[in-house]
Amino acid sequence: MADDSPASHRRDPIKSSVGNVAAQRRRQNAVTVGKERRESLVRAKRLCRVGPSGDGDVPGEENDMVTDEEGFLLDAQTSSAVEDLKSAIAYQGKGAMQKRVNALRELRRLLSKSEFPPVKAALKAGAIPLLVQCLSFGSPDEQLLEAAWCLTNIAAGKPEETKALLPALPLLISHLGEKSSLPVAEQCAWALGNVAGEGEELRNVLLSQGALPPLARMMLPNKGSTVRTAAWALSNLIKGPDPKAATELIKVDVLLDAILRHLRKSDEELATEVAWVVVYLSALSNFATGVLVKSDAILLLVERLATSNSLQLLIPVLRSLGNLVAGDSHTTSTVLIPGHEITDGVIKVLVKCLKSDHRVLKKEASWVLSNIAAGSIEHKRLIYSSEAVPLLLRLLSTAPFDIRKEVAYVLGNLCVTPTGGDGKPNLIEEHLVSLVQRGCLSGFIDLVRSADIEAARVGLQFMELVLRGMPNGDGPKLVEQEDGIDAMERYQFHENEDLRNMANGLVDKYFGENYGIDE
Repeated sequence: MADDSPASHRRDPIKSSVGNVAAQRRRQNAVTVGKERRESLVRAKRLCRVGPSGDGDVPGEENDMVTDEEGFLLDAQTSSAVEDLKSAIAYQGKGAMQKRVNALRELRRLLSKSEFPPVKAALKAGAIPLLVQCLSFGSPDEQLLEAAWCLTNIAAGKPEETKALLPALPLLISHLGEKSSLPVAEQCAWALGNVAGEGEELRNVLLSQGALPPLARMMLPNKGSTVRTAAWALSNLIKGPDPKAATELIKVDVLLDAILRHLRKSDEELATEVAWVVVYLSALSNFATGVLVKSDAILLLVERLATSNSLQLLIPVLRSLGNLVAGDSHTTSTVLIPGHEITDGVIKVLVKCLKSDHRVLKKEASWVLSNIAAGSIEHKRLIYSSEAVPLLLRLLSTAPFDIRKEVAYVLGNLCVTPTGGDGKPNLIEEHLVSLVQRGCLSGFIDLVRSADIEAARVGLQFMELVLRGMPNGDGPKLVEQEDGIDAMERYQFHENEDLRNMANGLVDKYFGENYGIDE
């Protein structure tokens, strides 16, 4: 199989040796963002407390914590409910169907009662084979819905509990089809989304069993909750690290049109789920990135960033925009043309994010800007003359470390053009002098002192620009005034050969035995 993973979700850094590191880190970010969603944004696995149509009969409880005594009682009730279901399935007399539905409803009620459902008790009592029976074709919708709901909450449990659904997966997938009612299809999609959220092994099982195409087709209607559930399940299903699923998804007929329609028209909650699909498509598949870039996706993402204040929506929208802009240098040059309205719009929304109080938005916006700053001289001038630069300079000295590192890439990239024949980047002296005069050098030297290898390398690279490029040979004095010599000498015996050679080479060249003799 051809390698479709993005060769460069990338910013060409101020020296090209770091390029692969930045690209690899970006892909890892895309693959591991599930943890971020689970903890702070949108959980990778979701308990179903109220049914897809909002008609659940589980009362809201002010406190979902269960005492030990209540837990024992709930387990006992669950075991009893499974036995009742077993009896109901075996019963063939008058009212058999309603008896099964009532038994399923009681089990579902118990599995939905608290934030910590009695999954273990249900599995131990033998619930899975019974629920699989209740998913059989020809069963009434009410029975299918209750069974799928039970399986959804079992799949929201611990890893080994989620894996217990393996026998049910083919039937859950089959009920995603067009012949199923929307509530049943949506509940099955919810169950499959929980299974996909468990990890790569179960995602691969679902993909091999054909879950992706019917989930993709569920993106087409305008029914909000159905599309929302399908989009969430799809983002769990394609989130890597293999790009094959993302590529397969974007090839599904009219899927792109559905994504664009929902980004343009949908409420923020639905647009958030769709934006997460775009995050994984653009992070993992070059093919998908190319398709999205040729569409109105960037324009719609920019419009969402400009008009929304929802953090839940802004994060995936900003990350999607960053992935698309970082696809390759051709994308940056052909889509973001200085002077065009869309380009001005991108810079404005990134400035908005830099001003945000939320660190994730600041970090993501800085990363997007670093990719634009790695483009043509026109792109560098566009950022340099914008409101972004004073904000970036302030962040370099005051922001948390991870943001400062991203900001350093932006400012560094503003000062150089592509590498010359000697392997060193060519300087944009006007930008370098201005940024140094505005106090950025101390921020880069602080990065050199850090334990982070990538940050230290960027700091050393910028120091090299200052030492080499400041007019009148002022570079060494400026570096010395900020205790830069001390920062570099820390690498005299460093275990990283690249950093050791870089730092020692700069000290020898600019602060060797002849340094200061003229004075």
